Amino acid sequence: MENMDIGQIMQRLPHRYPFLLVDRVLECTPGEHLLAIKNVSMNEPFFQGHFPGKPVMPGVLLVEAMAQATCLLAMETEPSDQDITYLLAGVDKARFKRQVTPGDQLALEATLEKRKRGVWVFSARALVEGKVAASAEIMCTAREI
Repeated sequence: MENMDIGQIMQRLPHRYPFLLVDRVLECTPGEHLLAIKNVSMNEPFFQGHFPGKPVMPGVLLVEAMAQATCLLAMETEPSDQDITYLLAGVDKARFKRQVTPGDQLALEATLEKRKRGVWVFSARALVEGKVAASAEIMCTAREI
């Protein structure tokens, strides 16, 4: 699948506002990689408290956005008719390189590194204007919900 709009994303991910952090999938090669975007608006609810007068997207939400991108890649790699979703099993090597602020567009890159005993391991990056804002190794596992 090349492109995925918000309706198709919502068919795959159980997340909803304000926790759905992927707006569109631009590229997807099942079993390999996925590129998605998240448009960061001043209307995001977390900016009210993080931080008043100097809004910065929380790093934990950058990790969540990357995890949602990895979930979409896993679901496109191994489609299922059951109510399966991919739950976060671990995060390693998380790094935060720059602040993400209102008006930024996050490019979320997910690459499948390996699958072993039901655990999927991805490398993921969140970029703004081609510069890395965050990166991590993300592990997830399929579960029926």
